Amino acid sequence: MSKEKLIIISTVLVDVIGFGIVIPILPFYMQRFTASPSTITLMFATFSFFSFFSAPLLGSLSDRIGRRPVLILSICSTAIGWFVFASASSLWVLFLGRSIDGAAAGNFTTAQSYMTDIAKDEKERTVNIGIVGAAFGIGFILGPLLGGVLSKISPAFPFWTAGAMAACNATVAFFLLPETHHHRDPERKLNINPLVPLARAARDRKLRPLYFTWSFFAFAFVTSQSVFALFVRDVFGFSAYQTGLTFTMIGLVTVFNQAFLLKKFWLARFSESALEVIMLVILSIGLFGILAERLPLFFISLLFLGTGQAVLRVVITSQATAATDPRRKGETMGILAALMSSYMFSAPLISGYLFEMNHAFPYALSAGLVLLGVFFALRFRRQAAVAAAD
Repeated sequence: MSKEKLIIISTVLVDVIGFGIVIPILPFYMQRFTASPSTITLMFATFSFFSFFSAPLLGSLSDRIGRRPVLILSICSTAIGWFVFASASSLWVLFLGRSIDGAAAGNFTTAQSYMTDIAKDEKERTVNIGIVGAAFGIGFILGPLLGGVLSKISPAFPFWTAGAMAACNATVAFFLLPETHHHRDPERKLNINPLVPLARAARDRKLRPLYFTWSFFAFAFVTSQSVFALFVRDVFGFSAYQTGLTFTMIGLVTVFNQAFLLKKFWLARFSESALEVIMLVILSIGLFGILAERLPLFFISLLFLGTGQAVLRVVITSQATAATDPRRKGETMGILAALMSSYMFSAPLISGYLFEMNHAFPYALSAGLVLLGVFFALRFRRQAAVAAAD
């Protein structure tokens, strides 16, 4: 494996470990501030609101000045955000910390753009994106487990640790991470309006089906994940530590699919367009299984959820970058990130209120959205087949 791949993988891994430390314990931590379920999900939405504005801009900026400076900037923002969050003594400071992190959130998407830059062909591009996803999954194996242990030291200690890891990550990236984007466009104008690239995406007939599928997946996945810790606490009585172990299990499934099954099974047996439909079906099965509220079936359903989201993320990202001008790959990745961020902002708001009405409602909504995604994915495949025949 090349030096560039090793460095970017380690950069993503350290960043996601820090992120994974926090997510499972965040709802439990916010209870110290007497936060309601809707307030807790609003905290998730705050980060996404700011990243919705920053993601397309950072993607375009990386096309103009390179991946390296944008990645370092976003990691520094993460470090500062977690330090502010850890030092909070009131609820508004918690929101400030998440806002700072979201204001320059481009770590993962810039890393994906970085890996597509160094790919020699289509297969390597998909595998490289899968490798980044696997690093993300490993971070979610180690992070939640570490977060559960650190939370026993003190409630704020996991957040200080996440900030320290991000600061170390930025330092390593600054000294060791080389630039890989050699098709930079320094004359390109930047637009701070996030709706401009999204409007351009809406007019892009070639990529619009992928953006459509991504939207159904993103809204459903975020809706289910934003209340996950609350759901397992209320239904199964899980603690912060047990919730962290559950996220670790999902991370294991993600890594196994992206690091091993993706290349040796999924891509070897199915086309990427077929995998879109297959993974949407798998996701819907997992969501309906969770609705049963039976512990053995719940853990089986997590296998379906981990598999579906792991493969679908890679497949859609790979197809989108393959159909994009090399000078605009960063923008395309930014559009995918902006779409995800828009749903990470809106979906938690909806799921929080739905959860307060009934803890099963967010998962019922997610399952219905994924089934709609299956319908439209099949429709788009038929349209593509007709267009190819003509």
